[in-house]
Amino acid sequence: MDDFKSELPGGTRPSVEGLITFLYYKDMERAARFYGEVMGFELAIDQGWAKVYKVADSACVGIVDEKRGYHKVSPTKPVILTVVVSDTDAWYQHLKGKGIVTLNEPHDVEELKLRAFLLYDPEGYVIEIQEFLS
Repeated sequence: MDDFKSELPGGTRPSVEGLITFLYYKDMERAARFYGEVMGFELAIDQGWAKVYKVADSACVGIVDEKRGYHKVSPTKPVILTVVVSDTDAWYQHLKGKGIVTLNEPHDVEELKLRAFLLYDPEGYVIEIQEFLS
């Protein structure tokens, strides 16, 4: 995990081991099926009312039952979970094969040098599947 260390003026900060983004749900079972079965993320930690899914080596998404978590579900979801991939089109076909309706089709964003598409998770969080173009 040395790639997470950085030099700061006056010394080195403590290392970072990874990152978990927690999202809050009314229907945990539905969210768990989505992240585990549809997205295919590995369940790394299961605490019952909170579950952590491994997305990449040091990146995870956590789902939390609003009845026990710090936050409550809100109709407004001012968060986008961006999953960086190497093949946007393969992800699009994978999700379409699972019956997922996407907000748009994969498209290039020339200005940002990326290819991406969007979808909603079961409770309205936006997920962006994104590939950086060289």
